[in-house]
Amino acid sequence: MKEKEILVKAEGISKKFCKDLKTSLKYGVQDLFANFGRNNKAAVLREKEFWAVKDINFELRRGECLGLIGHNGAGKSTLLKILNGLIKPDEGKVTIKGKLSALIELGAGFNPIMSGRENIYNNGAILGFTKKEIDAKVEEIIDFAEIREFIDMPVQNYSSGMKVRLGFAVAAQMEPDVLIIDEVLAVGDLGFILKCFKTIDTILPNTAIVFVSHNMPMVSRICSQIILMEHGKSQFKGNDVGKAIDLYYSRFAQNESNEVFSDGSIKLKESEILLPSSYEQVVPQLKWGENLNILFDFQVKTKISSLEFFIIIADKEQRSVAMLVKNEESCGIVEENGNIRFKVSHKKLQLSKGLYSINLAIRKSITKEPVYRINNILPFQILHNDETWEPFLLDSNFEKIN
Repeated sequence: MKEKEILVKAEGISKKFCKDLKTSLKYGVQDLFANFGRNNKAAVLREKEFWAVKDINFELRRGECLGLIGHNGAGKSTLLKILNGLIKPDEGKVTIKGKLSALIELGAGFNPIMSGRENIYNNGAILGFTKKEIDAKVEEIIDFAEIREFIDMPVQNYSSGMKVRLGFAVAAQMEPDVLIIDEVLAVGDLGFILKCFKTIDTILPNTAIVFVSHNMPMVSRICSQIILMEHGKSQFKGNDVGKAIDLYYSRFAQNESNEVFSDGSIKLKESEILLPSSYEQVVPQLKWGENLNILFDFQVKTKISSLEFFIIIADKEQRSVAMLVKNEESCGIVEENGNIRFKVSHKKLQLSKGLYSINLAIRKSITKEPVYRINNILPFQILHNDETWEPFLLDSNFEKIN
C-alpha cells in the first residue's frame, strides 16, 4: 500500500523568549543588527531567556492525527503558533503542504465588528477559497454551527460557545489539508462536541490534524500518534497514545500536601497507599479492579471526643468523585498514646483510567464541627486499557433475553 504524503514536517523547532519586556526589546535590537551581519547566535541563551520550545521533530501524513499533550506552560501553544505561522522559530523549520486552518484561540481569526456571515467569507478567502467556492459551502457552515438566527449579528456579541461553533464549522466544512485544533472544543456543550468528533472522523482520511487538549478521552479518541511536552521539550513521542497519557497523568502528582483547615487538635503524621512489595513507583499504580488499602497515622495534640473521618477521592482537577464509607463493624480505629492509626480498605476499585488523589476531612461526631481538612495527600493512578469520559467503569453483566 502506497504511503500517504507528508503534509506537516517539523525539523528541530526551537523558540526562546525573554522573561521581561525591557530586556526582550534590547535583545531584539541586538538580533536585528546581528542578522544583518549574519551572526545570529540563536542557540545561545542569554540572561533572562528560556526555551519555550526546544528541538521538536515530527512528520504528519494525510489521514493522521497528532496529539500534543502536556501541562500549562509545557510549550504547546507556542508550538501551535509556530506551525500556524504566527511566530517564527529561532531554530529549525516547518514545512506545510496545502491549505491550513487553525482553531488556536477563542475567537481568533474573527473580525469582531463583522457579522458571522462576513467572517465566513473572510476566513474562507484567507484559506485560499474563491467567493464561488465559499458560496457553495456557506449554508452548510451556518447549519453546522446552529446559529442561523444570529449569523448576521456582529461576532463581538457572540457568546464563547457561539464563537466555537462558528470557528469549528468554518475550519471543518472548508475541508483544509491541515487542521490545527487547540483546547477551544472544551467550551462547547457535549452535543456539539460529539458532532465535532463525527465531523473529524469524516474529514480525517483526507486531512492531517494537530490536536491539543487536556481532556485525555478526547485525545485517546482521535489521535494516532502523540507528543508529551514538558518545559518545551518532547518527553515522549510515538504511536503508543495510552503510554503517553499514563505519563501525562503521573506528572500531576505533587509531593506537598495542601492543608485547608485545622483547629490544632489533630494532625496527619503519615499516610500510605499499601501496595504489593513488588510495586516500585513514584506514584502508586493500581490496576482497575484491584483493592485499595490506605494507612493513616494521626497525632492527637489535645483531648478529643468522638471523631468522624471522611476519606474523599478526587480527580486530577481536585473534583470530588467518591467517598469511602465507614463500616462500623470493621472500622478498626485505635487510639493510644496520643495517636490514632487505622487502615481503610475498598475492594475491587472500579474508577476509570487516570490520576486521582486522596483528600481527608475530620469533624466532631456530635456537634459536626470541622476539625481538620487536608487535600491531595496521596496521589495514585488507575491503569486500564480504555480511556473513558466517565469517572467509573462498573463491572457488569449483559445478558441477551429472547
